[in-house]
Amino acid sequence: MWHYIARRIVYAIPIAIGVTVFCFALVFLAPGNPVQMLLPADASQEVVDLIMKTYGFDRPLPVQYWTWLTRAVVGDLGVSIQSNRPVIDEVLRALANTVFLSFGAVMLAFSIAFVLGTLAAYYRGTATDRGVTALSIVGVSIPNYWLGIVLVIIFAVELNWLPATGMGPRGSETFNIFNWDHFKHVILPIITLCMVPVGMITRTTRSAVSEVLGNEFVNTLRAKGLGELAVIRHALKNAMPQILAVMGLQFGYLMGGSILVETIFNWPGTGFLLNKAILTRDIPVLQGTILVLALVFVFTNLVIDLFQTAVDPRIKRS
Repeated sequence: MWHYIARRIVYAIPIAIGVTVFCFALVFLAPGNPVQMLLPADASQEVVDLIMKTYGFDRPLPVQYWTWLTRAVVGDLGVSIQSNRPVIDEVLRALANTVFLSFGAVMLAFSIAFVLGTLAAYYRGTATDRGVTALSIVGVSIPNYWLGIVLVIIFAVELNWLPATGMGPRGSETFNIFNWDHFKHVILPIITLCMVPVGMITRTTRSAVSEVLGNEFVNTLRAKGLGELAVIRHALKNAMPQILAVMGLQFGYLMGGSILVETIFNWPGTGFLLNKAILTRDIPVLQGTILVLALVFVFTNLVIDLFQTAVDPRIKRS
């Protein structure tokens, strides 16, 4: 097992390097000059050149990339052009908020989808199966940003039950999950984010459990007099590795794909930070956030692989 973990980490190194090359090149292919956001329109060329030299933008791109990469290896992602704070501090603070939001959405989605998918598989071909399948298709098809706006209109504007933006009462800089004044700010974002995972995990659960229930050993269990609940429990245990794999992929998707949702709800996560960095051309923040999210996705896949092994010993990792 330890050999497998070490091998996966080694495999992740070229992936991370490829991500750094891609995000570095893509950022500089975008139009505009990042220092223009810091200077007035009538700034002299001397001032522009001085700022460019200060941030290292006057050097050739390969030199800039190598300097940035060698610093990133030791955790130095540079300094934000807009806030003049270390990028790593801003990214880690935003990452913690996004992890909380994404984890809550995935766990809610898993709880709902696990039940719906199991029911659809057990009652395969019935109205229950068709209804659950239709709901999963709706969940996958609804744009999350549109759903977020609708939820804000209904529950924040019309009913005034839940807050529309932020992660706590006005002036709060921390989030306390055990405080209702804080917790209610996360309800709408989590519901919005969980819809697509609900659809994906439901379809996967239905397919995996249905396949297992069609195996010969299930008929053998029933022939030996095992109750239906015990049969379903055995089927779920055999289908769990496939369900966990999709669950992990959905978590990684939410970590990097929540830009619009976090922007709508003004949730200070990595998506909100990326959106702000794109609008202000804050290149250090943009590069650092993309790199950290890519590494989180690789780490998530490794953790899910290990969970699969723990759930189903037939999967050998060596």
